[in-house]
Amino acid sequence: MQTTDPEGCFGLPVKKPDGPANTVLVSAVALIDIDGRVLLAQRPEGKSMAGLWEFPGGKVEDGELPESALVRELKEELGIDITESCLAPLTFASHVYDDFHLLMPLYICRVWKGDVTPLEGQQLKWLRPIDMGSVQMPPADVPLVALLRDWL
Repeated sequence: MQTTDPEGCFGLPVKKPDGPANTVLVSAVALIDIDGRVLLAQRPEGKSMAGLWEFPGGKVEDGELPESALVRELKEELGIDITESCLAPLTFASHVYDDFHLLMPLYICRVWKGDVTPLEGQQLKWLRPIDMGSVQMPPADVPLVALLRDWL
């Protein structure tokens, strides 16, 4: 359960958990191709927020670094190899959902080995950041798009 605080920036409501929030660490990446497009993956049926488009990545396991999680997740989900040195941190998202708090660093990556292939049945799209408003994204991902527009 959450409460809404009307004292946010410019008087906008701010969601706050009623009790201690379980923080989940998820790392994500903006894979950028030679044309300046960014890869988005659609959350598959059966998962929370199914049908929404997100930056590839995944949950950081206990004892794992966010960069290592991305190397693992991109191999498992997209069949590509990256090295941690190819990841440049850009920003992060901090968002309170109904039952947990999400902390998500977003990295930029322009270099990888292999062809991007959807290995978990997910749909993929390459979009320019200016066009990302045409797809529905999880609330935590939405603010990251503006930063990508400015950066790219």
